[in-house]
Amino acid sequence: MKKLSQLLAICFLLSAFCSFAQPNGADADYVKANYTKYEYQVPMRDGKKLFTTVYVPKDQTKKYPFMMDRTPYSVAPYGPDAYSRSLGPSSLFLHDGFIFVYQDARGRWMSEGIFEEMTPEKEVHKTKNDVDEGTDTYDTIDWLLKNIPNNNGKVGAWGISYPGFYTTACLLSRHPALAAASPQAPMSDLWRDDGWHNGAFQLVGNFGFYPGFTNRQDGKPTQGRGSRLEYGTADGYEFYLNMGSMKNTNDKYFKDTIRLWNEMMDHPDYDQHWKDRNILSHLHDIKTPTLITGGWYDAEDLYGAINTYKTLVKNNPNTPIYFTMGPWVHGGWARGDGDHLGDIDFGGPTGPFYREKIEFAFFSHYLKGTDLDLKPVSVFQTGVNKWKTYSQWPPKEAEDKNLYFLPGGKLSFDAPQDNADSFDEFVADPNKPVPFYGYTVLGMQREYMTGDQRFASSRPDVLSYETDVLDHDVTLAGNTWANLKVAITGTDADWVVKIIDVYPDSAKNNQFTAKGVYMSAYQQMVRSEEIRGKYSNNISQPEPFVPGQVTPVNVELQDILHTFKKGHRIMIQVQSSSFPLIDRNPQVFEDIMKAKDTDFKKQTHRVYTSKANPSFLKVRVVE
Repeated sequence: MKKLSQLLAICFLLSAFCSFAQPNGADADYVKANYTKYEYQVPMRDGKKLFTTVYVPKDQTKKYPFMMDRTPYSVAPYGPDAYSRSLGPSSLFLHDGFIFVYQDARGRWMSEGIFEEMTPEKEVHKTKNDVDEGTDTYDTIDWLLKNIPNNNGKVGAWGISYPGFYTTACLLSRHPALAAASPQAPMSDLWRDDGWHNGAFQLVGNFGFYPGFTNRQDGKPTQGRGSRLEYGTADGYEFYLNMGSMKNTNDKYFKDTIRLWNEMMDHPDYDQHWKDRNILSHLHDIKTPTLITGGWYDAEDLYGAINTYKTLVKNNPNTPIYFTMGPWVHGGWARGDGDHLGDIDFGGPTGPFYREKIEFAFFSHYLKGTDLDLKPVSVFQTGVNKWKTYSQWPPKEAEDKNLYFLPGGKLSFDAPQDNADSFDEFVADPNKPVPFYGYTVLGMQREYMTGDQRFASSRPDVLSYETDVLDHDVTLAGNTWANLKVAITGTDADWVVKIIDVYPDSAKNNQFTAKGVYMSAYQQMVRSEEIRGKYSNNISQPEPFVPGQVTPVNVELQDILHTFKKGHRIMIQVQSSSFPLIDRNPQVFEDIMKAKDTDFKKQTHRVYTSKANPSFLKVRVVE
């Protein structure tokens, strides 16, 4: 989402384009030498004015298309003589020549109005006061076309993370001059994106974010910035455990002063508040060619990228829709080489390829008329480190299969045959939760997405199921679901499921392997996801578990494209905490945002592995 990670929570100190560009001295000099900066207050239909910065090429011998980024993160630096160090999604755009437009979103920084979290879109706009991000985009484009000379009448829009949401909202303007758009790691449904994952609150990503993000809560434009928390420790596990229950976030720290935080705390269920903010339901009648970009290791908005693509393709079959997924963290494609994450080597740079051959090629074609040779789907296949192209995603040749949990910690494509009602169980103690990462960190360390899971395998409150050594490559391509049969002694429980690639004992270290780490028997996390158990049947109306009763819990683990190579093993881990990535569940059915420190109870959880009550992973396999 807007959360880049808690370590990057200071992103509010930077504009979105500065955060994700690759500025260097040469680019900074080029901007000043070749562009003139202007600042405007662009009027909207309801009379509010949005602060907009425009960089125009000094060479006026030809007409240029617009490249627009609407952001809640500030278009700083402010002032006509204060220039950005870089412009556009990458240096390729800067040197090719575009009119670059950056706008503070309504209610943020120097723009008028009141900010709303993921502004609810209106299907009908009856009066001039019926405004949303779609109408603000429409009015902005109209103003630009009429007031910025030497434009070629075409507008491109892009943005990463929260600006990715604004880019998706740009599509809803349905302005005829919007010729291309690229939502990148876009927020789409905050309850399912990085606010909540199936009802499990994303504690690290949100707690460190909102104080800095909240630089104003009124209609008064300001360049003033939000505050920064002082944690007093570098140990996030220790900090959040000592903080106690979620209600202590206000009692000890925020003191009910952050409106957006309180909205999160007041709406733990998928109620109308979140339904109104789900932009996916509005993505119909879209004519603008669109490139959706995401990263397989995006801890914040993986769901947003994948489901924005799937929704656009489904609802707009005649519109050119492109989809790219690479081996990247949140926004990682916009900067750097993208050649590794933590200990995992991706076999070479992936970022430059995307920036030139996909992103730049896409916008150049639709805004300037250059040739385009781009397949609808470009995805990086992890495990074997190669790019693949498809006509659709998931690939139509993928075959549905089940990976079954078997007694004795086994995992197999063969279903259990034993009639005995076998199960594995563990004691889950919310006062001793399973850490989400094997190292002591304060924020959402991005490397956890590929991190070695041996630290978890050794814990008694983590169940592991593992295949035999693979005698051939196995490639999972597409959506994955965990279908669990469980029973608990309490009335609520979280369920965390991880897909893991277990390396052979013969695996050698690579150039990125950290000191003291060995790739021999490495347990690389490929995907993980969680669900708050009380939402298993209905995300809008939570239900308690019946203690001791066998209950289905189905967890969507989202899409992957990963090859488990011959000689490796596939492992699935199941646990009931991932702290402090997600907040702790008291394991008592209640409003967890209002739970007391004394409510947290130790409980026993069972996962069934029998023919009568099978637990399995539903996957798609490409041979």
